[in-house]
Amino acid sequence: MVNIAVIGGSFGGVNAALELSRLLKGKARVTLFCDLDQFVFVPSLPWLSLGWRDARDITLPLKEVLEPHGIVFRHEAVTKVDADNNQVITATGATAYDYLVIASGPELAFNETPGFDPAEGRVECIFTLEQAQRARVAWERFLENPGPIAVGAVAGVSCFGPAYEYAFEVHAALRARGLRSKVPIHFITSEPYLGHFGIGGFGASKRWLEDEFASRDIKPLTGQWVEEFAPGEVRLKGGEKIPYKLAMFAPPMKGVAAVAHLGNPRGFIPVDGVMRAKAKANIFCVGVAVAIAPPEATQPPTGVPKTGFMTARMALTAARAIAAEVSGKAPPPPYEMDVMCMMDLGDTAAYLHARPLLPPRDSVTVKVGRWARWMKIAFERYYLFKTRRGLARW
Repeated sequence: MVNIAVIGGSFGGVNAALELSRLLKGKARVTLFCDLDQFVFVPSLPWLSLGWRDARDITLPLKEVLEPHGIVFRHEAVTKVDADNNQVITATGATAYDYLVIASGPELAFNETPGFDPAEGRVECIFTLEQAQRARVAWERFLENPGPIAVGAVAGVSCFGPAYEYAFEVHAALRARGLRSKVPIHFITSEPYLGHFGIGGFGASKRWLEDEFASRDIKPLTGQWVEEFAPGEVRLKGGEKIPYKLAMFAPPMKGVAAVAHLGNPRGFIPVDGVMRAKAKANIFCVGVAVAIAPPEATQPPTGVPKTGFMTARMALTAARAIAAEVSGKAPPPPYEMDVMCMMDLGDTAAYLHARPLLPPRDSVTVKVGRWARWMKIAFERYYLFKTRRGLARW
């Protein structure tokens, strides 16, 4: 019996564990470690932060998802991976593995920008369930006494989508309440231009987003270094100060402490085409923990996003590569990373797809309409439905 450990209970970890269990039934013992006890549909956290969803709408108990499929669930934080001795270390001891899948997600590096930590109460973030719930309280408090809003992304960010969605969504929410004329909105980003997203843009995304922002009277400030979040103002390099009553920003990311020693200086892990770690043959890595070099150097620096779509595709590739190796079969084809995103625009949405992820590309699609928003809502419901039933494949 092969022992396979999986670290992480989000898109990468859950899909990898379920696919391994399906492919290696009777041949492997799959154990998933996670510091959370529930799967969170992360793309819906912006909606939760504005009261458009509740936590119960977008979460599933991991134990109930995994254990019916023979997967051992350990509700424990991994403190270290001892790759030399093939062990996962938690507070309760060491667990040996033959194969390891790292789907740990990122550490959010709030300390790289003074005043950013949401726990300090100056600025909100919506990258975890707890943060989105805190941002919802801040939003409801803001509505009692509205004022300027600042939204954006600091230097080093690699996941820009939630910031864009939040800007569009607060515009729609304020307009529905008749408050939009009382609330200036600034969008402050480290990207060299709107729609760069850390990947050199999506075709004409720059012109498209400039038009979308102009039609909503959202003022963009691009190529910006945020030096500090002071009480009630964003302080930019160069001296400009943007006042706010409510601020929500995307943070930079780095590898989590338990696995960062296996990766590059930021703690992200280089992999090959089947998601095998280049430094250790029995370790695979998927999702945000994977190292992907940006297509161009920017100032301020930006990173490459790893969306839920990409993460799930990586997870299936890694699981199939492990299963093939255990079963003595040919490995799966390498995953040529592409990206698909449905970006909410508050009242409509955009469907974006690029293949491959980084330019030059074979195809780029950007389409906008109400149908895309319904598609995003339907995908949320479908994904939770299929995950609740233990289905990894799409």
